Amino acid sequence: MNSEILNENNIVLNEASEPKFDAIKRAGRLLVDRGYVEKEYIEGMIERENDVTTYIGNGIAIPHGVSEYVKYIKKSGIVVIQYPDGVDFGDGNIAYVVIGIAGKDDEHLEILSSIALTCQYEENVRRLRDAKSPQEIIQILKEGGE
Repeated sequence: MNSEILNENNIVLNEASEPKFDAIKRAGRLLVDRGYVEKEYIEGMIERENDVTTYIGNGIAIPHGVSEYVKYIKKSGIVVIQYPDGVDFGDGNIAYVVIGIAGKDDEHLEILSSIALTCQYEENVRRLRDAKSPQEIIQILKEGGE
């Protein structure tokens, strides 16, 4: 797994529940703070959520910007925020793990594939929800791709 795209510094544990747009902005700010995107990208993430929810099922949301905001991506990066009590994404959908993505070219696709393989199983999402360290999160995501 490419550690420039996802590493321990990109993972936040035990965040208190908050409204979905606050969670999306938190993921966006983390992408900005880690040098992956410019702050304008956050507007694109909000616009995306307004168009179609980024809740993908099994307790996971993957906010990302609409295509017009790709120009604000400096390099590919992924951030993970764990919400043990969940974030309400509407229609009864609760996200326990919010994964912010900034994808440039195809660099992030390997990790995104691993995330998708991991999160297709509710047991893995429960493990991500209950993980006690960033290293544990990365390990769970790595196992899902193997």
